[in-house]
Amino acid sequence: MTATPPAPARDVPSNMADRLIVALDVKTPEAASDLVDRLDGTATFFKIGMWLLFAKGTDALIDRLVDKGNNVFLDYKMYDIGQTVKEGVARARERGAKIVTIHGDDAIMKAAVEGKGGDAKLKLFAITVLTSMNDDDLAGMGYRLTVPELVELRVRKAAECGVDGVIASAADNPAELRRRAGAPGLLIGTPGVRSPGVAVHDQKRVATPEGAIRAGADYIVMGRQITEAADPAAEARKVIAEMERGAAPAA
Repeated sequence: MTATPPAPARDVPSNMADRLIVALDVKTPEAASDLVDRLDGTATFFKIGMWLLFAKGTDALIDRLVDKGNNVFLDYKMYDIGQTVKEGVARARERGAKIVTIHGDDAIMKAAVEGKGGDAKLKLFAITVLTSMNDDDLAGMGYRLTVPELVELRVRKAAECGVDGVIASAADNPAELRRRAGAPGLLIGTPGVRSPGVAVHDQKRVATPEGAIRAGADYIVMGRQITEAADPAAEARKVIAEMERGAAPAA
Protein backbone atom coordinates (compact mmCIF):
# COMPACT_ATOMS: atom_id res chain seq x y z
CA MET A 1 0.00 0.00 0.00
CA THR A 2 1.45 3.36 -1.03
CA ALA A 3 1.70 5.89 1.78
CA THR A 4 -0.02 9.24 1.24
CA PRO A 5 2.64 11.98 0.94
CA PRO A 6 2.49 14.64 3.64
CA ALA A 7 0.70 17.88 2.79
CA PRO A 8 3.12 20.66 1.81
CA ALA A 9 3.93 23.11 4.57
CA ARG A 10 3.15 26.76 3.98
CA ASP A 11 6.18 28.71 2.82
CA VAL A 12 6.05 31.39 5.52
CA PRO A 13 9.03 33.35 6.94
CA SER A 14 10.07 32.30 10.43
CA ASN A 15 10.69 35.94 11.43
CA MET A 16 7.38 37.70 12.12
CA ALA A 17 8.78 41.04 10.93
CA ASP A 18 9.08 39.53 7.45
CA ARG A 19 5.36 38.79 7.46
CA LEU A 20 4.41 42.45 7.75
CA ILE A 21 3.97 44.03 4.31
CA VAL A 22 4.05 47.82 4.43
CA ALA A 23 1.94 49.38 1.69
CA LEU A 24 3.83 52.29 0.14
CA ASP A 25 0.61 54.12 -0.60
CA VAL A 26 2.12 57.57 -1.04
CA LYS A 27 2.12 59.93 -4.01
CA THR A 28 5.74 59.87 -5.12
CA PRO A 29 8.63 57.41 -5.28
CA GLU A 30 10.66 59.94 -3.32
CA ALA A 31 8.17 59.81 -0.44
CA ALA A 32 8.20 56.02 -0.66
CA SER A 33 12.02 55.94 -0.53
CA ASP A 34 11.96 58.13 2.55
CA LEU A 35 9.56 55.72 4.24
CA VAL A 36 11.73 52.75 3.33
CA ASP A 37 14.74 54.52 4.86
CA ARG A 38 12.82 55.29 8.06
CA LEU A 39 11.73 51.65 8.29
CA ASP A 40 15.21 50.26 7.62
CA GLY A 41 15.99 47.51 10.13
CA THR A 42 12.32 47.09 11.02
CA ALA A 43 10.39 46.20 7.85
CA THR A 44 11.65 44.20 4.86
CA PHE A 45 8.54 43.75 2.73
CA PHE A 46 6.95 46.59 0.75
CA LYS A 47 3.87 46.81 -1.44
CA ILE A 48 3.70 48.97 -4.53
CA GLY A 49 0.19 49.49 -5.86
CA MET A 50 -1.90 51.96 -7.83
CA TRP A 51 -0.67 55.00 -5.91
CA LEU A 52 2.76 54.61 -7.48
CA LEU A 53 2.14 52.45 -10.55
CA PHE A 54 2.12 55.37 -12.99
CA ALA A 55 4.41 57.73 -11.07
CA LYS A 56 7.67 58.79 -12.68
CA GLY A 57 10.54 57.02 -10.94
CA THR A 58 8.67 53.95 -9.71
CA ASP A 59 10.79 51.62 -11.85
CA ALA A 60 13.92 52.90 -10.10
CA LEU A 61 12.19 52.45 -6.73
CA ILE A 62 11.45 48.79 -7.51
CA ASP A 63 15.06 48.22 -8.54
CA ARG A 64 16.34 49.93 -5.39
CA LEU A 65 14.16 47.79 -3.13
CA VAL A 66 15.18 44.55 -4.84
CA ASP A 67 18.86 45.49 -4.96
CA LYS A 68 18.84 46.20 -1.21
CA GLY A 69 17.43 42.75 -0.50
CA ASN A 70 13.88 43.84 0.32
CA ASN A 71 10.85 41.84 -0.78
CA VAL A 72 8.54 43.60 -3.24
CA PHE A 73 4.80 43.00 -3.55
CA LEU A 74 3.45 44.34 -6.87
CA ASP A 75 -0.23 44.78 -6.12
CA TYR A 76 -1.30 45.30 -9.72
CA LYS A 77 -4.37 43.02 -9.65
CA MET A 78 -3.80 41.82 -13.20
CA TYR A 79 -7.04 41.39 -15.13
CA ASP A 80 -6.75 40.85 -18.88
CA ILE A 81 -6.61 38.19 -21.57
CA GLY A 82 -4.43 35.20 -20.75
CA GLN A 83 -1.44 36.04 -22.93
CA THR A 84 -1.22 39.56 -21.53
CA VAL A 85 -1.36 38.30 -17.94
CA LYS A 86 1.20 35.60 -18.70
CA GLU A 87 3.67 38.13 -20.07
CA GLY A 88 2.96 40.62 -17.27
CA VAL A 89 3.77 37.99 -14.66
CA ALA A 90 6.90 36.99 -16.57
CA ARG A 91 8.15 40.60 -16.50
CA ALA A 92 7.43 40.84 -12.76
CA ARG A 93 9.40 37.63 -12.24
CA GLU A 94 12.32 39.03 -14.20
CA ARG A 95 12.28 42.18 -12.04
CA GLY A 96 12.62 40.13 -8.87
CA ALA A 97 9.15 40.63 -7.40
CA LYS A 98 8.20 38.40 -4.48
CA ILE A 99 4.38 38.64 -4.75
CA VAL A 100 2.14 39.66 -7.64
CA THR A 101 -1.65 39.90 -7.45
CA ILE A 102 -3.99 38.66 -10.15
CA HIS A 103 -7.76 38.41 -10.37
CA GLY A 104 -9.37 35.15 -9.35
CA ASP A 105 -10.64 34.17 -12.80
CA ASP A 106 -9.69 30.65 -13.92
CA ALA A 107 -8.16 31.65 -17.27
CA ILE A 108 -6.23 34.51 -15.68
CA MET A 109 -4.86 32.34 -12.89
CA LYS A 110 -3.79 29.57 -15.27
CA ALA A 111 -2.04 32.09 -17.53
CA ALA A 112 -0.30 33.64 -14.52
CA VAL A 113 1.00 30.23 -13.47
CA GLU A 114 2.44 29.82 -16.97
CA GLY A 115 4.10 33.22 -16.74
CA LYS A 116 5.62 32.32 -13.39
CA GLY A 117 7.38 29.43 -15.09
CA GLY A 118 8.00 27.35 -11.99
CA ASP A 119 9.94 30.10 -10.20
CA ALA A 120 9.51 29.25 -6.50
CA LYS A 121 10.66 32.72 -5.44
CA LEU A 122 7.68 34.47 -7.02
CA LYS A 123 4.32 33.96 -5.33
CA LEU A 124 1.05 34.52 -7.17
CA PHE A 125 -1.83 35.75 -5.02
CA ALA A 126 -5.36 35.77 -6.38
CA ILE A 127 -7.84 38.42 -5.31
CA THR A 128 -10.96 37.05 -3.63
CA VAL A 129 -13.13 39.99 -2.47
CA LEU A 130 -11.68 43.38 -1.52
CA THR A 131 -11.82 44.08 2.22
CA SER A 132 -13.55 47.38 1.40
CA MET A 133 -16.58 45.44 0.05
CA ASN A 134 -19.55 43.79 1.72
CA ASP A 135 -22.64 41.88 0.56
CA ASP A 136 -24.44 45.06 -0.57
CA ASP A 137 -21.48 46.03 -2.73
CA LEU A 138 -21.45 42.61 -4.41
CA ALA A 139 -25.20 42.77 -5.03
CA GLY A 140 -24.75 46.18 -6.63
CA MET A 141 -22.22 44.62 -9.03
CA GLY A 142 -24.65 41.87 -10.02
CA TYR A 143 -23.22 39.02 -7.94
CA ARG A 144 -25.71 36.53 -6.54
CA LEU A 145 -23.27 35.21 -3.97
CA THR A 146 -22.56 36.64 -0.53
CA VAL A 147 -19.03 37.67 0.41
CA PRO A 148 -18.29 34.38 2.25
CA GLU A 149 -19.65 32.34 -0.66
CA LEU A 150 -17.64 34.22 -3.28
CA VAL A 151 -14.47 34.12 -1.19
CA GLU A 152 -14.77 30.37 -0.66
CA LEU A 153 -15.40 29.80 -4.38
CA ARG A 154 -12.36 31.83 -5.40
CA VAL A 155 -10.12 30.18 -2.83
CA ARG A 156 -11.10 26.75 -4.12
CA LYS A 157 -10.52 27.82 -7.72
CA ALA A 158 -7.16 29.35 -6.82
CA ALA A 159 -6.02 26.09 -5.27
CA GLU A 160 -7.21 24.13 -8.32
CA CYS A 161 -5.36 26.47 -10.71
CA GLY A 162 -2.09 26.16 -8.81
CA VAL A 163 -1.56 29.72 -7.61
CA ASP A 164 0.42 30.17 -4.40
CA GLY A 165 -2.03 32.17 -2.34
CA VAL A 166 -4.99 34.49 -2.08
CA ILE A 167 -5.80 37.89 -0.66
CA ALA A 168 -8.59 37.58 1.89
CA SER A 169 -9.87 39.24 5.03
CA ALA A 170 -9.16 37.78 8.45
CA ALA A 171 -12.93 37.85 8.85
CA ASP A 172 -13.04 35.20 6.12
CA ASN A 173 -11.24 32.80 8.52
CA PRO A 174 -8.02 31.94 6.61
CA ALA A 175 -7.42 28.64 8.40
CA GLU A 176 -10.94 27.46 7.62
CA LEU A 177 -10.63 28.58 3.98
CA ARG A 178 -7.57 26.35 3.57
CA ARG A 179 -9.32 23.43 5.20
CA ARG A 180 -12.46 23.71 3.08
CA ALA A 181 -10.40 24.06 -0.11
CA GLY A 182 -8.22 21.07 0.83
CA ALA A 183 -5.17 23.29 0.34
CA PRO A 184 -3.08 23.37 3.55
CA GLY A 185 -0.14 24.96 1.72
CA LEU A 186 -2.14 27.91 0.37
CA LEU A 187 -0.76 31.26 1.52
CA ILE A 188 -3.14 34.00 2.63
CA GLY A 189 -2.35 37.70 2.69
CA THR A 190 -4.68 39.89 4.70
CA PRO A 191 -5.30 43.62 4.22
CA GLY A 192 -7.85 45.60 6.22
CA VAL A 193 -5.82 45.18 9.40
CA ARG A 194 -5.72 47.83 12.13
CA SER A 195 -4.51 47.88 15.72
CA PRO A 196 -7.22 48.33 18.36
CA GLY A 197 -8.54 51.89 18.42
CA VAL A 198 -7.05 52.90 15.06
CA ALA A 199 -9.36 54.37 12.40
CA VAL A 200 -10.48 51.81 9.82
CA HIS A 201 -10.97 54.42 7.04
CA ASP A 202 -12.67 52.81 3.99
CA GLN A 203 -12.27 49.20 5.15
CA LYS A 204 -15.43 47.22 5.95
CA ARG A 205 -14.09 43.78 6.95
CA VAL A 206 -11.40 44.54 9.48
CA ALA A 207 -9.27 42.64 12.01
CA THR A 208 -6.45 43.43 14.42
CA PRO A 209 -2.89 42.24 13.72
CA GLU A 210 -3.16 39.75 16.57
CA GLY A 211 -6.56 38.53 15.37
CA ALA A 212 -5.42 38.17 11.75
CA ILE A 213 -2.44 36.00 12.62
CA ARG A 214 -4.45 33.95 15.09
CA ALA A 215 -7.07 33.36 12.38
CA GLY A 216 -4.39 31.91 10.11
CA ALA A 217 -3.18 34.83 7.98
CA ASP A 218 0.37 34.38 6.70
CA TYR A 219 1.00 38.03 5.84
CA ILE A 220 -0.73 41.22 6.83
CA VAL A 221 -0.73 44.26 4.58
CA MET A 222 -0.85 47.63 6.32
CA GLY A 223 -0.52 51.15 4.98
CA ARG A 224 -1.83 54.27 6.65
CA GLN A 225 -1.42 53.19 10.27
CA ILE A 226 2.33 52.93 9.62
CA THR A 227 2.95 55.34 6.76
CA GLU A 228 1.10 58.24 8.43
CA ALA A 229 2.59 57.66 11.88
CA ALA A 230 4.95 60.26 13.36
CA ASP A 231 7.46 57.42 13.85
CA PRO A 232 6.75 54.70 11.23
CA ALA A 233 9.41 52.34 12.60
CA ALA A 234 8.01 52.50 16.13
CA GLU A 235 4.51 51.90 14.79
CA ALA A 236 5.71 48.94 12.72
CA ARG A 237 7.43 47.43 15.76
CA LYS A 238 4.19 47.75 17.72
CA VAL A 239 2.28 45.98 14.96
CA ILE A 240 4.88 43.19 14.76
CA ALA A 241 4.57 42.66 18.52
CA GLU A 242 0.80 42.37 18.14
CA MET A 243 1.30 39.84 15.34
CA GLU A 244 3.64 37.81 17.54
CA ARG A 245 0.93 37.67 20.21
CA GLY A 246 -1.38 36.21 17.59
CA ALA A 247 1.11 33.42 16.90
CA ALA A 248 1.51 32.55 20.58
CA PRO A 249 -0.46 29.59 21.96
CA ALA A 250 -3.82 30.66 23.37
CA ALA A 251 -3.80 30.92 27.14
